[in-house]
Amino acid sequence: MAATAKTDPESIKSEEAPAAPPCRSNYSSVDVALRGLLFAASVTAVVVMVTAKQTEIVPVPGLPIRVPLEAKFSDSPAFVYFISALSVAGLYGILTALASISIISKPAHATRYLLHFALWDVLMLGIVASATGAAGGVAYIGLKGNSHVGWGKVCNVYDKFCQHVGSSVAVALFASVLLVLLTMLSVFSIYRKIPK
Repeated sequence: MAATAKTDPESIKSEEAPAAPPCRSNYSSVDVALRGLLFAASVTAVVVMVTAKQTEIVPVPGLPIRVPLEAKFSDSPAFVYFISALSVAGLYGILTALASISIISKPAHATRYLLHFALWDVLMLGIVASATGAAGGVAYIGLKGNSHVGWGKVCNVYDKFCQHVGSSVAVALFASVLLVLLTMLSVFSIYRKIPK
């Protein structure tokens, strides 16, 4: 007697394909991508700020002569601090991206690395946010001036310089947001590893 074959489509489907493995989270991939973006944003902010230079002919107050005067990032300690902080953030971004890639290939020590990442991300966020705030404050004074203390605005004269500074501060603000996301991601990843 011949065995009868089931013609139920569900049984055929279950015989053909094995069950799919449970969905693995993509936190590591997102972490690497965010750290790569942090590197790119930091380097972009540094390059744009370093190239902020403009020379204009300006009048000398009280004298009927005009002299060439150059505006460059190194004239402001806040901009120098900004360059230093964002350079460190760029180096941090690329080093931690490489470390995240090594964690993907060897996940045995992932929890320890995640804790270190969370701590260093918060530290780096403080540094980048303070540098962005300092540079943004100086840029705002250059844009609007301060009549109460007699500081005149300079962006009406040095327009290209101010555009570079403003663009650089905007990109650094994006880098700060990336660091907030990285901190949240690291803490959430540690939280998921806590036994329930």
